Amino acid sequence: MTLEILDLSIHIGIIWMVVAIAFALAEGFTLGLTFIWFAGGALLAMIVSFLGLGYVFQIFAFILGSSLMLIYTRPVAIKVFKIGATKTNVDSLIGKEGIVIKELQPFTMGHVKVKGQIWSAKPDSEIDIPEGHRVEVVRIEGVKLIVKDLDE
Repeated sequence: MTLEILDLSIHIGIIWMVVAIAFALAEGFTLGLTFIWFAGGALLAMIVSFLGLGYVFQIFAFILGSSLMLIYTRPVAIKVFKIGATKTNVDSLIGKEGIVIKELQPFTMGHVKVKGQIWSAKPDSEIDIPEGHRVEVVRIEGVKLIVKDLDE
């Protein structure tokens, strides 16, 4: 099967190969596991075209191949490559102890010193935590530490 493009006779399999390469290049630029599945579908459609099957079969192979790769391999790839999970050093602060250097009140931001750095913080309960008390980091919300009093 060939297509006539600009007075050139091009096999449809070559066009599917170009489509697969284009999707692979797009994936290389995004690195988000977005286009690679369609590159696989285009390769399957290319194989179907070289077998001499018609356009309907090729399009079906492209859709089926892309869908199956997306459904069955994407969850595994996301786990392996940890796509979308950006870990930061701030996560290591959870469970660490610090000291209050500016009183913490439920609706007012205070400051605590943890691992030599000063952080904005607020208590995890409705209780004020006075300056000088030891605290433990319970969680992080944005750039604020949520702490509990260890000296109560």
